[in-house]
Amino acid sequence: MVRINHELAQELRIDADWLNSAEAVQVFSGNEVAAGSDPIAQAYAGHQFGHFVPQLGDGRAILLGEVIDLHGQRRDIALKGSGRTAFSRGGDGKCALGPAIREYLVSEAVHALGVPTTRALAVVTTGEIVRRDEPLAGAVFTRIAASHLRVGTFAYFAAREDHHSLRSLLHYAVSRHGGTDAFGLLRQTIQRQASLIAHWMSLGFIHGVMNTDNCSISGETIDFGPCAFMDTFHPSCVFSAIDRGGRYAWARQPEMAQWNMARLAESLMPLLAEENENAHAEAEAAISEFGGLFQQCFTERLAAKLGILNDASAPSLITESLRLMAQQHCDFSLFFLTLTDLADHGDPASWLKLFHDPSSANEWLAKWRELHPQAALMRKANPVLIPRNHQVERAIQDGYRGNFSTFHRLADAWRNPWTPAAEYLDLCAPPTPDEVVRQTFCGT
Repeated sequence: MVRINHELAQELRIDADWLNSAEAVQVFSGNEVAAGSDPIAQAYAGHQFGHFVPQLGDGRAILLGEVIDLHGQRRDIALKGSGRTAFSRGGDGKCALGPAIREYLVSEAVHALGVPTTRALAVVTTGEIVRRDEPLAGAVFTRIAASHLRVGTFAYFAAREDHHSLRSLLHYAVSRHGGTDAFGLLRQTIQRQASLIAHWMSLGFIHGVMNTDNCSISGETIDFGPCAFMDTFHPSCVFSAIDRGGRYAWARQPEMAQWNMARLAESLMPLLAEENENAHAEAEAAISEFGGLFQQCFTERLAAKLGILNDASAPSLITESLRLMAQQHCDFSLFFLTLTDLADHGDPASWLKLFHDPSSANEWLAKWRELHPQAALMRKANPVLIPRNHQVERAIQDGYRGNFSTFHRLADAWRNPWTPAAEYLDLCAPPTPDEVVRQTFCGT
């Protein structure tokens, strides 16, 4: 057992003594089945970089079952990397240690930043070698989710014209996530995704692989493979090694989420048509609302980061801010963090050091100051710490060498990204030129 998320386990009402037992290690490594568990691999389809694959499914994941947490909410417990399933498509069903460390660190950091997300319960080493481009130590990751229902889950049955199963799936999704019917589920999912993508982007987060099989009906962030938080800002920034065309770049994420929602509407169309004779027009209208919903959420979040919430000048200043950062190759997180300090203390020296050309920055600064930004508002919107790619990579490489101290330190630090302890403030620093991570990988 490398790490257990005891706080989350308590929330899930998992016995603390059992967590420290030999049996827990066996269950979380997939070697034993816990009492009451009936494990399954889920089927789903997916549009992978725009190309439809009618059957994907859990190729290296197993759903152990569901629990009711302290808040009365139903939560899934699933393993990643425990071995082959019916959907492995010739793969080994295994997970290397590096991707397990990445998902634990980033998913828990994203949670601490207030973003809806799947959670990390445990990482266990297996003692096996997983063969990718090179031999790597194996691990099993335990993921917690509001559910594992995806856009691709609906597409799976729609592609088979299995309307009976599609209807059963709809009823289950509605009972679990709210809504009343197919249109209600569609509109609710559109709203959740618009809000989610705006939240991601306000933190400089790039998911990396927004295929329809990684688009959750619950509105949670799911699958932390080639994801990353930007250091130097650019709207076309991409980290995923397989996204050669920039389909899932930072600025394209709203467009791609809306595209995914259109695919959900297509999958639901047989049921939508039963509810409304104008189903196509109604669905198109719902999808067309995505842009406005996203823009409202994004403007609110960026305005808060600038301390000018509800100001009519916010949209134009946000546009100028992003343009300035891109032109000056600014660090996204430090731009807002040092600006918060400036609003607090009035000294622009640290903020101006971020720019190659301080004159253009001073022009922007004068406009910003005229709006009387509120430092208190900015402190709630601009985290002190984000998961820096080079820090995650260091934890991964140290882990492969059998040293998990970096992993534990980052996991502890990122539990409180807003007001971290003084011992973690060194983690604010951006990477040196030698530390910059330009590509991330999914690990399959």
